[in-house]
Formats: sequence, C-alpha cells, structure tokens
Amino acid sequence: MPEGPEIRIAADKIQRAIRPYPTTEVFFAFDHLKPFEADLSGCRVTEVETRGKAMLTHFDNGLSVYTHNQLYGKWMVRKAHDFPETNRQLRFAIHNEKKSALLYSASDIQILSSQSEIENHPFLSKLGPDVLSKQLKPEVLQALLSAKKHCCRRLSTLYLDQHFLAGIGNYLRSEILFVAQLHPQMRPIDCTDEQLFTLANASISIAYQSYRYKGVTNDLDLANRLKAKGLSYREYRYRVFGRVNQPCYACATPIIKEMVSNRRIYYCPTCQPLVSA
Repeated sequence: MPEGPEIRIAADKIQRAIRPYPTTEVFFAFDHLKPFEADLSGCRVTEVETRGKAMLTHFDNGLSVYTHNQLYGKWMVRKAHDFPETNRQLRFAIHNEKKSALLYSASDIQILSSQSEIENHPFLSKLGPDVLSKQLKPEVLQALLSAKKHCCRRLSTLYLDQHFLAGIGNYLRSEILFVAQLHPQMRPIDCTDEQLFTLANASISIAYQSYRYKGVTNDLDLANRLKAKGLSYREYRYRVFGRVNQPCYACATPIIKEMVSNRRIYYCPTCQPLVSA
C-alpha cells in the first residue's frame, strides 16, 4: 500500500497537470457516481489535498472527490486521453486539453459536497494528524505519544494506527524506529522524554525526506555513495526495511525481520536494544 509520501507525490503530480486548465471530461466507473460526471466537466481543480493515505480533489463548484488507493490503486498522469496498455480497470479520470489524471484499480471513491461532509467523513474524521502536515511539530507529536490512550501501546502497533498518526506504513515505521534507536516492542511509557522527542522528530523528518527524495529514507550521503557504486534504487533506498540478514550500516549487526499482526517490521538489535522502564 502506498504510504503518505507516495500519495503526496502523486497529488503534486496530478495538481501540476490538471489545475492549469478546465476539465473537458470527468469519468467514473461506478454507476452511482455517473451523475457527477456532468457536474464536474468544465470545472477547474482548485487543489489536490492529501490526508494520510487518502486524497481529496477539490473542484471550483464546491464538490470534492475522495479517493483512497488501498492496496491496489494507482494514479497515472499522461497526455490527454492517452490511455496505457494495462490489465488494471480505470475507476476515475480527469481530462483537460493537455493532460489526463487516471486512477486505476481503486474502489474507495466518493463525492463530498461540503466542508462539513469532509470533516465528518467516517474515515477522515478519525485520522490522526498528517505526518506531512506543516502544522505538525515535534512537540505536538511528543505530547500525543505521551497521551494516556497511546503511551502503553507497543510502538510496532502504534505506528501503523492511522488514528494516531496518518500516513505512516510499513517502511516508514521501520525506518523511523531505527533512526530513533527504539526497539519495536517498546512503548512510549518505557521511553525518556528525550527519546520521545527524538522519535517525534524522526517521524516528521523521515516522512518528509521520503516525500522530498522519492522514497529514499536512508542517510542521503550514504545513499549517494551506494548509488555511485552501482547499487540499485531498491538496494540503497532504506536503512533497515527489506534488509533482513544484511549488515546494519551503523554497526554491521544483521538486520532482523519480524511479523507483527501479519505485517513485517525490520530493526537492528544492537542499535535498537529492547529496554523497559
């Protein structure tokens, strides 16, 4: 499933392509959304907003299209009406005279007609703060970690809960905990104030780095050196995620992979020792 940075990158690309010109056509695959095709054709997209892993495409007539890629959804931006050869099913499309934004395979698509509908949406209303929000500061996130409803939960579980922090998924969770040097089984209550601030700061900075550098969460200098040696993007992208049994870049200890609630997590047992209060 795409995580917050990938959704934000897609949103930026869609906005650059679609916002400059009025729509010439809007397509929905689902019958209950078909009546809105005419309502949105001829309108302008004012903003493509992300909230965690969800996307809101706002139109100048007051309507917004809510989409969530879930596991299989994929956005493509191409020349106008230039459809790719794919076995995926087109679910939603926005066309203008220059470009087309095409959403394939996603099934969670809704029309929201007011700000009140957006704020009271069953999924959006329960989201925690967006990890990429400019309003989210380390001090705010540190306070959330210390809150009664979060402080006794394992970090491995807490960091996949979109009600706590929106936009974090498998790879960001592993990378953030490594940078903070915290074992996945630790809880906020096991941590010092300094550790919690470090974790909060890492949560924001690693997510933002992933957004800015197209998914690279490794130390950037190290990633550049590995790239110069001929390693592939997949090989230099991460610090620990997907690197089971490979040496930690910091201490050379083999990286461990574990399954938590059927989701894989990676960590270094030396850099991230399990300690408790």
